[in-house]
Amino acid sequence: MFKEAQKELDDWAQGLAEPYWPALSQLAALSEEVGEVARLLNHIYGSKPKKPEEAKQELGGEVMDVIFAAMCIANKHGIDLDEEFQKKMDKCKGRDKDRFLKK
Repeated sequence: MFKEAQKELDDWAQGLAEPYWPALSQLAALSEEVGEVARLLNHIYGSKPKKPEEAKQELGGEVMDVIFAAMCIANKHGIDLDEEFQKKMDKCKGRDKDRFLKK
């Protein structure tokens, strides 16, 4: 599921002089991208409408920026996102199976 995307990202990154930024720079980039998602959602659903002169943003693209930044962190630290996703789903289906109201 994520393996191919992680490899494609890594293949691209390895062509750069500095394939992945240091950890704190990566965290800053991830935080910045999450902030952009928050700002856009606030424009769409919240009390802060977008200014007319602000550039149009697409929620899908902003969410992908978050995923991309997180994937860079995973690649830098040798994290297999397929494995981690499966662990998360096991938790959702196991430990948390009765935690939330179901349809």
